[in-house]
Amino acid sequence: MTGERERVRWGILATGGIAAAFTADLVDMPDAEVVAVASRTDSSAKAFAERFGIPRAYGDWASLAADQDVDIVYVATPHSAHRVAAGMCLEAGRHVLCEKAFTLNAREAEELVALARRHDRFLMEAMWMYCNPLVGRLKALVDDGAIGEVRTVQADFGLAGPFPPSHRLRDPAQGGGALLDLGVYPVSFAQLLLGEPSDIVARAVLSDEGVDLQTGALLSWESGALASVHCSINGGTPVAASVTGSAGRIDIPDGFFFPDHFVLHRDGREPEIFRADPASGPRNSLKHEAAEVMRALRAGESESPLVPLDGTLAVMRTLDTIRDRVGVRYPGEANA
Repeated sequence: MTGERERVRWGILATGGIAAAFTADLVDMPDAEVVAVASRTDSSAKAFAERFGIPRAYGDWASLAADQDVDIVYVATPHSAHRVAAGMCLEAGRHVLCEKAFTLNAREAEELVALARRHDRFLMEAMWMYCNPLVGRLKALVDDGAIGEVRTVQADFGLAGPFPPSHRLRDPAQGGGALLDLGVYPVSFAQLLLGEPSDIVARAVLSDEGVDLQTGALLSWESGALASVHCSINGGTPVAASVTGSAGRIDIPDGFFFPDHFVLHRDGREPEIFRADPASGPRNSLKHEAAEVMRALRAGESESPLVPLDGTLAVMRTLDTIRDRVGVRYPGEANA
């Protein structure tokens, strides 16, 4: 796709909660058009299509992938199905925005990236945090040396639960556990600021099913920087983050991956509060992510500079290492 077409035509693959939230934002954007949805069943796809006024509903993924009127497919399945779903779309010539965690493991992620590059298709992980303007402002401050050299990063994301064993977050076959669903945010936040770590130490509490209920990891870099990241599906946490440098600190006291404000503390100065632009919509909006995808497609880019594929692969390697340290392995990963 190039810049000639004004509206970007979207297909939605899966009909769960995150698909509904993203579609609700898309239909409110004048330069986006949701033209098709697919699910594993006709009834689910038709119900979703009726809810959002989508003209075509498919009871299988392959039909959506083959739809020539779709520019880009948003893959919103559980991450255990990302490799198959996104790969099917890429091979059929569709561009893809794929939910996070990008895949179950780094090997699958590398396969998707290779497919996208082979078919010259746009591919991006749906790490909406990276597209948030206020998060971008924080990164720019850190990169410009506002707090000096980064010493520590701290970030957490925990849900109170409890989740029953039947829930997808407890199901190994669906890539269950806290790390891939929630821990991807603290890890991605740390790597946004510091890149891929050189060493990782991790501990976890595992469920009877073998997924992590709670995981903590200490990431380290050759610069001497450290990051403490934590995730949980058995205890609600502040979902806060902080970045401490040699000359100051930045605190995000709540909702670090979709902040409405952060506070910059610098030695010898009064704290400065940076707030999100009210005109950009509610802080849980996914529109920034959609807007970046459509900008990149119109520009003929194969990936987004805000969410580069090499960065996604680096995060997946870190998640793999953490899982290896704590002993979480999913079905079919024996040779991963």
